[in-house]
Amino acid sequence: MPQELSKQSHSSTAPGTSRMSAKGRRQQLIEIAFRLFSQKGFRGTTTKEIAIAAGVTEAIIFRHFKSKDDLYAAILDHKACEVKLSEGLDELRAHADRRDDEKLFRTLATKILDHHRHDRDFLRLMLYSALEKHELARNFRNKQFRPLHDFLRNYILQRQRDGASHNCDATAAVQSFLGAVLHHSMMTGLFSADFVKLTDKDAIKNFTCLFLAGMRLVPPARRQRAKKPGTK
Repeated sequence: MPQELSKQSHSSTAPGTSRMSAKGRRQQLIEIAFRLFSQKGFRGTTTKEIAIAAGVTEAIIFRHFKSKDDLYAAILDHKACEVKLSEGLDELRAHADRRDDEKLFRTLATKILDHHRHDRDFLRLMLYSALEKHELARNFRNKQFRPLHDFLRNYILQRQRDGASHNCDATAAVQSFLGAVLHHSMMTGLFSADFVKLTDKDAIKNFTCLFLAGMRLVPPARRQRAKKPGTK
């Protein structure tokens, strides 16, 4: 950015724009840029468009963020805080410790769909970032999604060692379950596929049932009944 531009509007905003605290302005720019990036992608969105939408000059943007990449990184950090992956994994680990297969996968599917329904722009942003092969987004996915993938893979391997799971490729098993949930989310949330007559509640129930049946993971309650003498 030219040095003259930075000096020109060091303390100015667009006409009619009310003054805002530095923290408030930064948050406003993050939210507006996030919305535009999710609609047009990183490459398709300019800082000028972000400035116009925020009612400020581009110089104000560069006062808070060194570059458009820096703004994009701030958005990803902000979304990472909202996702609260560590808290979600703690809940899943509690189910894993009890070997409650059905509860674990139902909870996981519910969390994914709830997040996508609450923040569809985030899903759009992730799809754009994958198409654009943005390095910052790739690092974000590795940091946010890989822990979940590794947790599920390790859990499948543990259930195989327990003798409660079909001896298939654990990575393929993880992909099959997540793939069903993500496909349902996109078909009903982004693509508006009217022919998919399946509610989120029914999708969660059936995806979990089909997955566990295929993996031969028996729900705890059913295992208890099977242990009782005279039960079938």
